[in-house]
Amino acid sequence: MDLSVAAAHVLGDAGAFAATGRRPVAVVGRDPRASGEFLEAAVVAGLASSGVDVLRLGVLPTPAVAYLTAALGADLGVMLSASHNPAPDNGIKFLARGGFKLSDAVEDEIERRLGEDWTFPVGSAVGRVRDAYGEADRYISHVLTTVSGRLDGLDIVVDCAHGAAHMVAPEALVRSGARVEAIGARPDGLNINAGYGSTHLPKLQQVVVSRGADLGIAYDGDADRCLAVDHTGAIIDGDQIMAILAADMHAEGTLANDTVVATVMSNLGFKLAMRDAGIHVVETAVGDRYVLERMKSGGYNLGGEQSGHVIMLDHATTGDGLLTSLHLLSVVARSGKSLRELAAVMTPLPQILINVKDVDRGKASVPELTEAVALAEKELGETGRVLIRPSGTEPMIRVMVEASSEEHASEVAGRLADVVRVACV
Repeated sequence: MDLSVAAAHVLGDAGAFAATGRRPVAVVGRDPRASGEFLEAAVVAGLASSGVDVLRLGVLPTPAVAYLTAALGADLGVMLSASHNPAPDNGIKFLARGGFKLSDAVEDEIERRLGEDWTFPVGSAVGRVRDAYGEADRYISHVLTTVSGRLDGLDIVVDCAHGAAHMVAPEALVRSGARVEAIGARPDGLNINAGYGSTHLPKLQQVVVSRGADLGIAYDGDADRCLAVDHTGAIIDGDQIMAILAADMHAEGTLANDTVVATVMSNLGFKLAMRDAGIHVVETAVGDRYVLERMKSGGYNLGGEQSGHVIMLDHATTGDGLLTSLHLLSVVARSGKSLRELAAVMTPLPQILINVKDVDRGKASVPELTEAVALAEKELGETGRVLIRPSGTEPMIRVMVEASSEEHASEVAGRLADVVRVACV
């Protein structure tokens, strides 16, 4: 509640609105976690007690809350979710006017004002609260208008992770003309991400193959990302989805500056495929907020991460799993090709990641390790690469190696991990 009060003061600027006679407006959504029920009540109480009018959206994906923040002219949005984490976890994500994620500076300002003394509004100055569950249809209609053509004839299995997309995703796909079997679409508040969703793909793979479906789509708990599986059950990750979308947009002349934005964790195979297709790749640090910042500053309209966070800035302000999946399915329908054929636009290189724990993450650039990395990069040449990345929160250094074979990548990664264990204690 205190956090929502602080956010209202920073994002809603209730004092300024008081002078104009118009109260700020917030939209609040959540995923189906049991804790979201009482956390939503606390957030709504904090906002309304600060003089903010609140629209409760109910259970909706994070990107739906972001879209509705903009579409309804709200001054801020709030999403209660812990994304792909298990049910006992939860979190609060604030969105600024227009539906964009907050900068580090604004988050710091909210934290600074947490618990500060302030005067509560009274009487007619308090915020009013009303339910706006019907706005889910506005979001569904929006994402459907962003794709050309229909999905008639496609047989799809969609895994909703028992999460926030369990109603809107199947509804949108059915409206688009696809035949849909939904799994992971019965949330009980405790089963979100439990054996289903984009971080647990075996169930989706099994159902796609046994049904003989054309493909499967998996969202995470708050549906800001998606992954896919083809008709054989093979996983199509975020890099492959971006490659398919980038190649299609490039061919259609809609890829801004013929550029796609990706993080340093994107597979080298993605970068090589984009180079061969005449598409430039701009790299950022890991994190969808950094991808978005670079897209906005460079005027780019497609970017994302290997994990399936894909941002299509012409249509959304954040990663949107449903939007991404609709555009991916649209390419399948328009091209007449299978997802497996389309994914062949890139050949992922074997990638080995070793998390070396209980080391000093501040020593990730010590001379011994830097020298070992340089030797490994020379050994790998143009068919591989090395990435050493300290954890942002734990005493851990991540060693990632890509090579032309899994055996070679594993051998080089193991060698570098040994150097980290000795040189970074």
